[in-house]
Amino acid sequence: MGSGELSFGVAAGSFLLAFPALFSIVNPIGGALIFSQVLANRTPDERVMLARKVGTYSLLVLLVSLLAGSYVLNFFGITLEALRIAGGLVVAIRAWALLTAPEVQEARREEQASSAIDAKHCAFFPLTMPFTTGPGSMSVAIALASARPESGLSVWAFFAGLTAAAALVALSVWLTYASADRIIALIGTGGARVLTRIAAFLLLCVGVQILSNGILDLLAPLLGERDPR
Repeated sequence: MGSGELSFGVAAGSFLLAFPALFSIVNPIGGALIFSQVLANRTPDERVMLARKVGTYSLLVLLVSLLAGSYVLNFFGITLEALRIAGGLVVAIRAWALLTAPEVQEARREEQASSAIDAKHCAFFPLTMPFTTGPGSMSVAIALASARPESGLSVWAFFAGLTAAAALVALSVWLTYASADRIIALIGTGGARVLTRIAAFLLLCVGVQILSNGILDLLAPLLGERDPR
């Protein structure tokens, strides 16, 4: 297998790992329902404009978390194995909360979005932070980045896949928020909660995968499978 094929495989693998995880935790469809409710007094043009801004800001938040988060933690002496274990736990816990009580998560997000929605500039706060891409989304992004390869061209391919996943999630935020009224008419609140639970289960699987990779990496030197770093 050539280096080009290997890099493409790494990029595709990281995209397939990151997209369902980020899409699940951001939950653009569920967010669109709340977005429509808290901005009911705004004109359609204003809501579309805000949706575009929230999508753009969400992309920036996710990219910073994906590209810099794990390196910042490593700077403070946190090993990659510990980062993967902790990140996997965070992802799994967040997914479990979404899976078992989506109504609680919806109420919390609506409260966050409504707290400062009357402010003149609300696209970044609170609509992007913490409503759309809050601490949970940032934690998931950092956990995903912790699964990066050790070195070489694979690292660049890995982060290319993560970037593509973040861009697609941000685009989905833009489109779903801008079309929130039509989404509500099409699937309703119950349908959105069903989709949320399906996405949460996928996120739980991703969290368990990251956690298991971290445990295996931590135990591998002890088991003699590879030399300690």
